[in-house]
Amino acid sequence: MALVKAGVVVLDCAEPEKLAVFYKELLEAQETDATANRVEIRGADGTRLAFRRDVNATPPSWPRPENSLQAHLDFLVDDLDAAERKVIGLGGRPLETNYAPGPYEERGYADPAGHSFTLRRVPSTAPKQG
Repeated sequence: MALVKAGVVVLDCAEPEKLAVFYKELLEAQETDATANRVEIRGADGTRLAFRRDVNATPPSWPRPENSLQAHLDFLVDDLDAAERKVIGLGGRPLETNYAPGPYEERGYADPAGHSFTLRRVPSTAPKQG
């Protein structure tokens, strides 16, 4: 029997209730626990995130080096454009991306509290061509 039963990624922020709403909408998640200083959610796929109140929280400045990357989340999506519209509609913002022409296989964003995350297109199951 495993000693550790489950893990939760916890993001520090000034307003956990507001950040939980952003991720609940993005992940189509349910709130599973809430206290005065912490909100936890679980996505339909089982992804568990929690948001802990820290009134002195400083958002990471990625990709700038002044404030190191504290945590980074990756989410798999089928449609990058549709997912991007949802992120921006919920208050997220795009971060610096590659400048190569053509469609990107991944895109970087910051949530409303400044935590960075990546939307990554679900890899094709077809063999690589060429």
